[in-house]
Amino acid sequence: MRIARVSGRFYFSATLFLMIALFGFVGPLLTSRTPTSVVGGLYDAPSGSAWLGTDNLGHDVLTNLAYATRTSLIVGLLAGTAATLIGAVIGTVAGHRGGLTEDVLMAVTNIVVAIPAYMVLILIAIALQTRSATGMAIVIAVTTWPWAARAVGAQASSVRAREHLDIARLSGAGGFGVIVFDILPYLLSYVVMAFVLQVSNAILTEAALSLLGLGQSNGVSLGTMLHWALASEALRTGAWWAFVPPALLLTLIAFALLALQSSMDELFNPRLRRRRRLRALAPASSLTPAVPAGQPATANRPVAAPGPAPADPVRTTPERSR
Repeated sequence: MRIARVSGRFYFSATLFLMIALFGFVGPLLTSRTPTSVVGGLYDAPSGSAWLGTDNLGHDVLTNLAYATRTSLIVGLLAGTAATLIGAVIGTVAGHRGGLTEDVLMAVTNIVVAIPAYMVLILIAIALQTRSATGMAIVIAVTTWPWAARAVGAQASSVRAREHLDIARLSGAGGFGVIVFDILPYLLSYVVMAFVLQVSNAILTEAALSLLGLGQSNGVSLGTMLHWALASEALRTGAWWAFVPPALLLTLIAFALLALQSSMDELFNPRLRRRRRLRALAPASSLTPAVPAGQPATANRPVAAPGPAPADPVRTTPERSR
């Protein structure tokens, strides 16, 4: 089986995301400090004891950054997985069944899309007494699954009329077997790319809620660090180490995931792969030949082949009557 070649952008974005994930999941294991450990005073500048300084309560910013990155990634992965699963199930069933089932499921999806997601998120976050990472992920997934459902449903509708599905039904395969073994393999590329986008959207949504003070109540995330930095006037006092690192990590996470999703399009799309392969295998004759030694620089210019001189144009203007 021939494996498709991926571009350097895929390797770069995947490596960047893996490095951030290692910092978030392995970093807390390499330090004895906790996010609540007091190591200095109010907004101490970066030093040997605290490489990224301290926050408004004297906590180590680097330690908080590692724990916050892990929390944000956990929320993003949980919410992205849940939203993608809900959207893939609803979209696949709607596209496969068609008829009234598709109309009802797509109508519900459009209604959820029409409701302002952030208003629902704010209301649910306010109503919750205790907001954990898992609870935040569920809240975000409930409001973000319709986009995956619409994308997967559109593709499932196009696959529904293919001949191999008729053969599977005639051979006695049930609806569940047809969906799992005959439809989902064709939709796997869309599901994977939707999952990457859902993870990125969930991380940014959690950061926005935490920035408003509606994040998790028993932990620290990148949005929570930004919230306390702005609430404690870190920007006014010039304590850049309190808000620049979490903002930079959020930017890098979103950039890595979006670049990864964009490079996956080239991996799954055969037309883009063929175009890239043709560019790589361009014949050498299409390039401009080098100028041999001892010849003037104009030797590489193409010279028109000699031919007969152009004939005089025939006069088509009618003569004026005498």
